[in-house]
Amino acid sequence: MQLGVIGLGRMGQIVVDRVLAAGHDVVAFDLSAEAVAAAADAGAEPAESVSDLASRLGDEKRIWLMVPAGDAVDATMEALEPHLTGDDVVVDGGNSHFEESVRRAGETAAAYLDCGTSGGPAGAELGFSLMIGGPEWAYEEMVPVFDAVATGPDGHDRMGPAGSGHYVKMVHNGVEYALMQAYGEGFDLLANGRYDLDLEAVARTWNNGAVIRSWLLELCEEAFREEGADLGDVADYVAGGSTGTWTVREALAQEVPVPLIYQALAERFGSRTAGRFSRRLANRLRYGFGRHEVAREE
Repeated sequence: MQLGVIGLGRMGQIVVDRVLAAGHDVVAFDLSAEAVAAAADAGAEPAESVSDLASRLGDEKRIWLMVPAGDAVDATMEALEPHLTGDDVVVDGGNSHFEESVRRAGETAAAYLDCGTSGGPAGAELGFSLMIGGPEWAYEEMVPVFDAVATGPDGHDRMGPAGSGHYVKMVHNGVEYALMQAYGEGFDLLANGRYDLDLEAVARTWNNGAVIRSWLLELCEEAFREEGADLGDVADYVAGGSTGTWTVREALAQEVPVPLIYQALAERFGSRTAGRFSRRLANRLRYGFGRHEVAREE
């Protein structure tokens, strides 16, 4: 299959690399000439613009967007639209709000697949978890690419109609907030409790057979190993919050109680003005799974 990839940041480059490794052809474009050159070095065919990319894809275009959510998606779709027909498929692999995905699906001539993507930079080796919404025929057309980008056939599925993929990813992120908060609070108590504990050893022991073992707990172990049991100069500041806010708003609209997710979101906002060990650990965990910049204390 020939795939066009627009947006060659960390996640977009992983899409390119994994699709190429699976034996498919890639045409790549980014506003950064350096990013395009890196994709070309990996084996992709470079494009000079969105229009140039579209012209290189033939009659049945398969295009993957990995650009920042919001205006960048709309601008890219506006540039693509003159080149799209009902036989084409566009995948939005970013963190778009599900209602925006529903709108875009209704506005474009192409089949629009909203693709919630989880796994962070670790997906370069392992593959991503992909939650996909949109027309079933378009999903089936893209299965070879999804198999390549995801951890394999079990790493992706069609969630339902337009918007459902990003809806599931939104809730996924809300759950992620609550899990990070739970680990943070537990290690906060251990760090300030009655025993002088090696928190790396605790995390390692829990990761080997305990009920609460997980990748996030492995990242806790990594954080204590690299930063020290007191997390060194990792600041009590947790960035992000948009997808958690969307989750809480949707829960309010549907009258579904999500107290743990709400509290985790509140703690994240509270980190901008106060100081707690649990939030310092959450700050470092965001680096572990997403290579987000770690805020440091002055």
